[in-house]
Amino acid sequence: MRDLPLPLALTARLLPVAVLATAGWALSSGPLSASPAEKDSTQDTASGPVSTSESAPSTSAAAKTYAKAPSPCSGVTEKTVKSLVPGAKTAGKEIASTDESVRRTCSWNALKGFDYRWLDISYEIQQSDDRAESAYKARTAEKSGGGAVPGLGDEAYSVVNLTTEDKQQTREGVVYVRMSNALVVVTYNGSDFESQKAPGTDEINKGAIKAAKEAAAVLEDAQ
Repeated sequence: MRDLPLPLALTARLLPVAVLATAGWALSSGPLSASPAEKDSTQDTASGPVSTSESAPSTSAAAKTYAKAPSPCSGVTEKTVKSLVPGAKTAGKEIASTDESVRRTCSWNALKGFDYRWLDISYEIQQSDDRAESAYKARTAEKSGGGAVPGLGDEAYSVVNLTTEDKQQTREGVVYVRMSNALVVVTYNGSDFESQKAPGTDEINKGAIKAAKEAAAVLEDAQ
């Protein structure tokens, strides 16, 4: 069926949703960083030599399972992009990052007829498993009301929320996956600008989880 042209009034309605989706990405994709702990320095005040039984602080960094983020635009297959974001360019658009070894994000969005869809995939690399776990717990605490996704990564969580602005509904699903010292964050949302309703919870949740599973598999293969 031929796509309907986008009316001028619809463009005005689309702008708040695009801004909302972008804000959702900004809230969901930034890594939580912590200042590295400073090493305590000790000084022997005795006149005699330092005992060889005393061990010096270790300077070796803990090995990281994932050293860098893979290409996020390869995080899902073309088939999945066509299914979740009809009308979008399957190549996606990578968002500029200050350090691509730490965080990389790709975005797909399209309006087909009056149906709008947006998909983001982010890879975030933390310095250690403990930091990744802390970041995961902080993120999931902020997005209450969801539930665990069994069998995905070391731990995974999905949540779906409905928002309404100027009578236009948008339903957004977010999935967080922790894999050792890395986080995979998927955001998927949609709106119908003709009915002003949003897609169903099940559709958005299943779509976000599907994308998260594919993105996690790409991260694992890039190890």
